[in-house]
Amino acid sequence: MKPLAISMGEPAGIGPDILLSLFAQRQALGLPAFVVFGHAGFLAERARRLGLDIEVLATSPADAGEVFSRALPVVDIAGVVPDQPGQAYPGSARVVIAAIEEAVASVRAGECRALVTAPIHKGALYHVGFAHPGHTEFLAALCVENGKEPLPVMMLAHEELRTVPLTIHVPIKDVPELISEELIVETLRVMARDLKSRFGIAAPRIAVAGLNPHAGEGGAIGREEIEIIIPALEKARAEGIAAIGPLPGDTLFFPRHWRQYDAVLAMYHDQALIPIKTVAFDAGVNVTLGLPIVRTSPDHGTAFDLAGTGKASTSSFLAAIAMADKMTTEPS
Repeated sequence: MKPLAISMGEPAGIGPDILLSLFAQRQALGLPAFVVFGHAGFLAERARRLGLDIEVLATSPADAGEVFSRALPVVDIAGVVPDQPGQAYPGSARVVIAAIEEAVASVRAGECRALVTAPIHKGALYHVGFAHPGHTEFLAALCVENGKEPLPVMMLAHEELRTVPLTIHVPIKDVPELISEELIVETLRVMARDLKSRFGIAAPRIAVAGLNPHAGEGGAIGREEIEIIIPALEKARAEGIAAIGPLPGDTLFFPRHWRQYDAVLAMYHDQALIPIKTVAFDAGVNVTLGLPIVRTSPDHGTAFDLAGTGKASTSSFLAAIAMADKMTTEPS
């Protein structure tokens, strides 16, 4: 079986620590073979800092499966990457960007079967002209097909609970203006398609949260539900998408309620992320829907304060690897 691709992420953060720790436990954890796209020399130094007896071997995705049992396979990206935990080095930014680019290219070429991304530090990347608002948008730009960039949809997942924020990193005051019938319908299309093809759910049921308290209470507490959300759901249902709502956000996430659905479309960032982080703070997985490749990521950041200490939790990264493996091995 072809390996998973893992992009190294921010060298000063906990991503490299966790992937090295997981590799050291690969047999006990039964991990699938993976290949890291990053700086081989840096990874060897970080392993020594963490007290891990790991051989790091520069190789290709084609040979990663054979190498995995005895050494960490790395597609080596040239550059300067010092081992200085917690201190982002701008000179490493080009390596971080190139690692993502080459990992995506490898998956798109069929050399690897899915991509797992370690966290990046956007502030460090902006120094070298990184022109994207986030990691996900960069991946979408790398996945242009027939001149069209796909709509990336961020899903946070853990066991039965899957949530999608319609709007993400925007001020709360801007959310009502950004919600549109077109965006809701297109997001529901992506969710329905990928829940079928990636998660093997034959007829997905998607709950849709309202924007306002009590889902607008018939227009008494806002009219977005009446004027935007309900027309969008009617259009989606006309296309055969089982979209239920708009439902009040304060009761939707009661376990007995959300377990009736395969996923929830929320209207804004915290409405979607608070529930998943309450249920699975250390084990949630960020899955990007809408791309021509499978991409997962741990649901945490770089955590500079823990880098190089060996104390960072591996739970979410492990769950991200397991989900990428499952999504590309089980029949849909």
